[in-house]
Amino acid sequence: MLENAMIVLLIIFCVNIVYVSLLTVRMIFTLKGKRYIAAAVGTFEITIYTLGLGLVLENLNQLHNLIAYALGFGLGVISGMKIEEKLALGYITVNVISSNPDIEFTRKLRDQGYGVTSWNAYGMEGDRLAMQILTPRKYELNLYETIKDIDPKAFIIAYEPRNIHGGFWVKQVKRKKIKKHLEE
Repeated sequence: MLENAMIVLLIIFCVNIVYVSLLTVRMIFTLKGKRYIAAAVGTFEITIYTLGLGLVLENLNQLHNLIAYALGFGLGVISGMKIEEKLALGYITVNVISSNPDIEFTRKLRDQGYGVTSWNAYGMEGDRLAMQILTPRKYELNLYETIKDIDPKAFIIAYEPRNIHGGFWVKQVKRKKIKKHLEE
């Protein structure tokens, strides 16, 4: 089977897509502090990596093998990013500054299931409404759309919190309420 050059190219290409996708997933689990899952993924990752690299090194004089390896790597990066988007592990914290402090922004977001802490702020051009919103990452884009629907001029900054302790999310995660609102 490995004597057919096209099959070897296809194997090298596919192996590298799988390897780099696993590398991305392992990195995500490592950054999220899920060490045992990261270690398990890493075991499969290095096994596949060794297989692919071995095929290329056995036939290093074949330029097309190296090209297949490189193209597989590039597509693996894209594939890994797509997997990461689908996994959407963890939470995102979104800081919002509304240009209109009179909007019932906070209530509208809470009605949809988001945890919102708000306070009055003063900006360069006057009074503002400042909010901090915590949501599961899988609802991040929906949150942005909701914010823009309420206040198209809102200033939005988002980041991933490393640790969460206490407060609204420890008491009750309202994923079901957010999901129900999105389905309506």
